[in-house]
Parts: sequence; structure tokens; C-alpha cells
Amino acid sequence: MTPHNELRLLPWSGPDGKPCFLSTDTAGGPLSRLANHAESAQLSAGAELLEHAHEVLVDETSDPEELRLLAADLAGALRDALRVATSRGHRLPRPDSSGHGGSNEDPRLPAGAFG
Repeated sequence: MTPHNELRLLPWSGPDGKPCFLSTDTAGGPLSRLANHAESAQLSAGAELLEHAHEVLVDETSDPEELRLLAADLAGALRDALRVATSRGHRLPRPDSSGHGGSNEDPRLPAGAFG
């Protein structure tokens, strides 16, 4: 859950290309749900593009224009994935910094926490 005093990086940019942020007390509000859905769609599109990239790269008849378009699409998908990772990373719980009762191990999250 995002603490109310932290901003959530949204998975889209504003009209001027600058990042958009959400300030909310709840993680389940309508804009949060929309952002979650957009993140999921971006990651799914990136996975599909990666499969397509493999097909294009193994095809010896792919022309330079197709490869340039693929590179541009992959760069966009990577930008989206990095934004999602940054946003989700900021929302991970912080380790206990008091030094009381904590272990020296890194925090462990269930696989479902990664989308």
C-alpha cells in the first residue's frame, strides 16, 4: 500500500512528456486501479513485442527499415517497463531501519508481488 505522504509514479506521461504522479490515501481507488491496469497492459505488450523481436531477428530477410521500427518499439517498451519497475519499487515496504527485531537478509516477496 502506498503511504499517503508518497506520490505514485503513474505509467503514463503528461501532454508535455513529463511524469505524472498520484497522491492518494488508498491503493484501491479508481485512478490506482486504472494505473494498475495500464501497467499490466504495458508489460503484456512488451512481452508480445519481445516474442515478435525474436522472430524478426532470426529472419535473415528482415530489412533495415523493419529493424529500425523494431528497435524503436523495443525502446518504448523498455521505457514503459522501467517506469513500471520504478513505480512498483517505490511502493515496496521499507525495511525496519530501527535495528530492532529485523534480520540482515533482504526482504522476501511472494512471486505474485511481481505482476
